This record gives sequence, C-alpha cells and structure tokens, in this order.
Amino acid sequence: MNFCIKSKNVLTPDGMKDAVIIIENGIIKDIVNQTEYSGIAFEDYGELAILPALTDTHVHINEPGREDWEGFETATKAAAAGGITTLADMPLNSSPVTIDIDSLNLKINSAKDKLYVDCGFYGGVIPGNSDKLPELSNSGVLGFKAFMTDSGIDEFPSVNESDLRLALKKLSGHNIPLLVHAETDCGFTKGKNYSEYSYDSFLSSRTPEWETKAIDILIRLSREFDHHIHIVHLSSAESVNKIKDAKSEGLKITVETCPHYLFFSSEEIETGQTLFKCTPPVRDLFNRERLWDAVIEGVIDFIVSDHSPCDPELKCIEEGSFEKAWGGISSLQLGLPAVWTECRKRGITLNRTIELMSKNTAEFIGTGDYKGKIEKGHHADLVIFDPEEKFKVTEEMLFHKHKKTPYLNRELYGYVQTVFLKGNRIFENGKILSVPNGKIIYGNN
Repeated sequence: MNFCIKSKNVLTPDGMKDAVIIIENGIIKDIVNQTEYSGIAFEDYGELAILPALTDTHVHINEPGREDWEGFETATKAAAAGGITTLADMPLNSSPVTIDIDSLNLKINSAKDKLYVDCGFYGGVIPGNSDKLPELSNSGVLGFKAFMTDSGIDEFPSVNESDLRLALKKLSGHNIPLLVHAETDCGFTKGKNYSEYSYDSFLSSRTPEWETKAIDILIRLSREFDHHIHIVHLSSAESVNKIKDAKSEGLKITVETCPHYLFFSSEEIETGQTLFKCTPPVRDLFNRERLWDAVIEGVIDFIVSDHSPCDPELKCIEEGSFEKAWGGISSLQLGLPAVWTECRKRGITLNRTIELMSKNTAEFIGTGDYKGKIEKGHHADLVIFDPEEKFKVTEEMLFHKHKKTPYLNRELYGYVQTVFLKGNRIFENGKILSVPNGKIIYGNN
C-alpha cells in the first residue's frame, strides 16, 4: 500500500514539523514539506500530532497456560488501542515459563495468528538453568529476566547473587541485556497496628531497602562482568544517586520505571483498594516527585507498563486483602495518556515523552534501526494523537481481557485516534480495524 499522510505536527527526530509522510510498502519513504510533494493526494490530520508508535518492553501476556488472565489476542488489541505497535513479553506468567528452548517454541506457536502488533520474547533466568541461556540467546530472545525475590509464580523461583553470576558467565559474548526485578527480601515483622487491608501496612512490608540492597548487588555485578544489566520497574527513588554514579562510572546499567509509579501515590490509596497492589509498591508523593526528577535528568532511561493482569478474583477486590491479592496493575492500553497527563503538568514536551516510550525502548530491544522514530527507512508505525483531548477511562473502552484497573474513572489527557502498523491502519476511533498482522520479533544476539 502506497499513500501519504500530513499534519502540521509531525514528530521527527529534529522536532515537530509541518510535513507530509510518504509511505511505500509499509516503510517511510520520505518526510517532506507539502510544497516539495505536490500533485499527489494525502490524508490531512490538521494539527493532530503524528507520532512514532510506542514500544512497550515490559508486558506479561500470560499465554500459553494462563489465557484466563490475558492472552495474545486481547493484549495486542489493547496495545494497538494504546498506540503501541511493538511488545516484549516476559517469561512469566505463562505456563510453562520460558526458561528453555522448548518453552520458547511453545510460546511462539501459541502466538500464531493472534498478534495485532509485533511481539518479541524474553527468556527467564532461574536457579539451575544457566546452561540453557546460550541456546535461548541464539534463538532470538530479546533479553533475560530474573527475580531477586519471590515472583509469585512457583515455576519461576528467585535467584541469588551466585545464580546471577553463573548466568552472566554463560552470557559472556552475547550482546543481550539481563533484566532484573531488583528487590531482596529484608524481612518484615508485623506490628500491633498491622492490617492486611491497610495499604500503609502493605507498604511497610516492602521498604525501599528491598530495592537498594538488590541494586547494590547489580551494580557490583555490572562492574565485575561488564555486561548490560537492566533494572526493571524502579519504584523507590532511594537508589537514584547510586544508579547515576554507576552510569557516570561507565557501567552498562539501564533502568526503567512505570506509569503507575509516576501517576499514583500511596496517600490516595484507601483501605482495601487492592487494584493498586503491585511489587515493588507505589510509594508516597515525595518519592514520586523524586522519580520524576530522575526521569527529567535522564537517570531513568525509559517508561514501560509492566502490564501484569490476572483474573479479577485474584485481586481480592471485594475482600480487600493486600496480603492475598495478586500483585500487578493492568495498564497496557493507558500508558501513553497516563504518562502524558503527568508530563504536560511538568512542562515535559511531547517529544521527550515519546523518546521515553518509543525511541529508547526500541533501542533497548535492538529495533531502533527500524522502529521508534519517524525517519526515512523506518517502519510506518505511526500514531495520530490529540494531546489536548481529555477523556474518562471506562471499562467499555478497554481491550484488556479484564477491565479492572486503578485508572478507571480517571480523567486523562491524550487521545489515541488512529494507529498504523507498517502502514496498515489497525486502530481508529475506538475500533480495531485489522486482522492479526503482527509479526514475531527476534533478537540478533
């Protein structure tokens, strides 16, 4: 399909431009001024922004094995509706977990004819599977994920420093990141005022120390092995200066945070509101603003969803027990408007917002040469976006398998009107328009 689209606000690597994007066979052939390309019809989006589509590198799709929590069809539809055309799926909470070549192939086969956007996969690191890592790397996984504390999934046990050291030895020579859930169990004693229904009690059970101790270990390992280590979903700002110093030292450390840590704060979470439970937890307002400072300063490299859905019964919504509830927030479709709502409050430009959610994430998984920018030769993965339109989040608009999310009834800025995947219009005005044309993305490790 060959066609052109135009806007007064096309977000290019050089900033916003009044431009025409020429698309041929799903690729951006050129970006030109209208006067330079007269005599051919184009679709004019006026002053709406045309953005590069997002890449979300932290998603739990849960298929195969836990399709009742989510699945490739519903997750990729939700991604499309949120302006995301590329996903990276975590090795859990699927069953089996992705820890060897057989489980990877099972996941790839499970995704067949179900992908509405492009999708790649991570492998898992657990105690005893270090010998499996080179083969998984050679098979095209985008990275490896490990937990330094209980993952919540019995088949995916946590690793200690020795396990990580073994994994890093096996990954020597493989240009592939090791992603780590950076919390170590520092213990917790229930006081007399503890309540399983109190968010403050839950918060006190996972202090910032859990993250700082884990990050200390990861910085030490990065220095020892000179390997790319990535800290997922940073929630505590206590380690920001340590991470900043590690980067200044030249260590291959990167770090992400998530919309929920930048949008919510613990002060607004009431007794029994288990939809907010995630690990590590949403912390207080002071911490949130320090995370924003780290985003603005560039210490935090990018923002991704950590979409971790489950059957609503597992969230214990009616009972309200933070002890029993599954820890995970459903947010895949809402990441861009949630982050943009907070960015515009702080004077952070749309250009910088998209850099944090598109360019940097594409580069992280090795697709930056053809995704994440509106640039000649890149995929025509594009979002038509109204940054000034405000909307209220309702269950009816969500494509997630389950609609329960702490964003319900929130007013957000930034309406995703239309989404293109390699030049194909896959979403427009609340409707999925395409058949599942997404492809599997493989790493080149």
